[in-house]
Amino acid sequence: MKISALDYAVISQGIHAAAREMGVKLIRSAYSTILREARDGSAALLDAQGRTIAQAELIPMQLGTIDAIVQPCLELYPPETLVEGDFLINNHPYHGGQHLQDVFIFNPVFFEGELIGFGASVAHHLDLGGGSAGLNPNASDVYQEGLLIPPSKYNMERDWNGGNLERLIAANIRVPTQTIGDFNAQFAANFMGGGRLKELCTKHGVDAVREAMEEMLNYTERRVRAAIEELPDGVYTGEDCIDDAAFAGQDPVWIRAKVTVKGDTIDVDFEGTDPQVACNINCPFASTQSVALSAVKVALTGSDVPFNSGLRRPITFRAPYGSILNPKPPAPVRARMIPAYRAYDAIMKALSKAAPEKVTAMGFDCTTIACLSHQEDTGFAVHIEPYGGGFGGGFDRDGCDAIDNQLSNCANTPVEALDAGYDFFRIKSYAMVADSFGHGRHRGGAGFLRSYEILKDGATFAIYSDHHKFAASGLFGGSDGSLGYCRILRGKEIITVGSKNLVNLKKGDIVEVFCGGGGGYGDPKERARSDIDHDIAEGLLTAAEADRFYQSAQAAE
Repeated sequence: MKISALDYAVISQGIHAAAREMGVKLIRSAYSTILREARDGSAALLDAQGRTIAQAELIPMQLGTIDAIVQPCLELYPPETLVEGDFLINNHPYHGGQHLQDVFIFNPVFFEGELIGFGASVAHHLDLGGGSAGLNPNASDVYQEGLLIPPSKYNMERDWNGGNLERLIAANIRVPTQTIGDFNAQFAANFMGGGRLKELCTKHGVDAVREAMEEMLNYTERRVRAAIEELPDGVYTGEDCIDDAAFAGQDPVWIRAKVTVKGDTIDVDFEGTDPQVACNINCPFASTQSVALSAVKVALTGSDVPFNSGLRRPITFRAPYGSILNPKPPAPVRARMIPAYRAYDAIMKALSKAAPEKVTAMGFDCTTIACLSHQEDTGFAVHIEPYGGGFGGGFDRDGCDAIDNQLSNCANTPVEALDAGYDFFRIKSYAMVADSFGHGRHRGGAGFLRSYEILKDGATFAIYSDHHKFAASGLFGGSDGSLGYCRILRGKEIITVGSKNLVNLKKGDIVEVFCGGGGGYGDPKERARSDIDHDIAEGLLTAAEADRFYQSAQAAE
């Protein structure tokens, strides 16, 4: 069967629309602020082989290897053994997963008794047990980070909706109402996508839908190969470093990338990257794969190229087993976004030598996670919030200000939502910070400060972050962005908090989290005077800082 171009366009766009609708359903059905407001979750439609066909525009890190995360499930429970009502689940970082808090659920979709695909979703869950509420920065192995769910098969009627799996999960977590509510949001999203896929099969026929799915993969592959072919063949290298390995005592931790371009293929090799560490900044290989796929796609293709399993075909990647990008169990992995971003930046630095006009300078590029928790008389209150920082400047534009980063892509959590949901803290300030970006022909994005006032004794604050010691670097003559920091103001005392830490708080404490700015791109002398004046007018650049960096630009005009 060969479907027409018109039918392909209608079916493929219907599949994309279904995936986007799944994402909306996931977010709007969620209970926790991290999923409902910060949008730390994702959804996709897979074919019957478990290949990603279409996805919602949510979290690249989660979606980049959702097809790889379902494979260990399908190896244990082949597609032909699945029946209506079954679902597959996996969060195990050493069996295809990423970190424990990202739980992946796959609901098979049947049409007239035949498996045609999977509705897939993932959510970052507020609490999954472990050594401390929400986040345990002191974990020395993965078992201290929460409940491990290996690749498994369950049934909705038997095991959920009051069944054994739901009861088991609820018994091991501190905030069961929010967490089980978010699991149900995942199921709702999967059922939504499955229903839309069935509607397409009813209207166009299952064979036409399958053919359209295959062509969607082929289309992405063709576009990516064409983009790679525009690069000069060669071997390009880049490196970046993590500030430290917290209590593991290693400072800094280096990540190195070798990118080989040959014809219409790219190979990414992380040989030379430092070994895994004894704290939670190790990155499971599934996450490392997401990094490589995302970095290549961001640098080389436009947003009109769909992110699906066709992207994998021209790209290969490897990382030494036992390294921080491919750790051996049972290394803890909760903060895997920290090394992931350093790997992303190492690839970008390598590609900058092959395609300088396609990459950006380094942004703050660090998912900062801040967790506030308090044990109430009625149970635990847990708040987790992801932050970004400033993007790096690019060849033809400034970096975005105060926004989440490329791999995580989470949204701002409104102050009003926190005021409504929590009574043991309140937001005291939330603002962009002047002079926090790197300068260049195109400046980096500005950083921002968020501070919390603690209203009750006994609260706990946990954080993982980076770029507190080594700033986001500029590119092609641009200056570096600003360093981040975290501190507690306790009366007249200022307590510096490390970038990966857990501390006990007192009523009246002010917790400040500052996420720095991105690096600049190009020589600051080439920046347009109108852009300098605009930044001053917006309060993002002081006159003194402008005089220091842009005197040549002023003189030229």
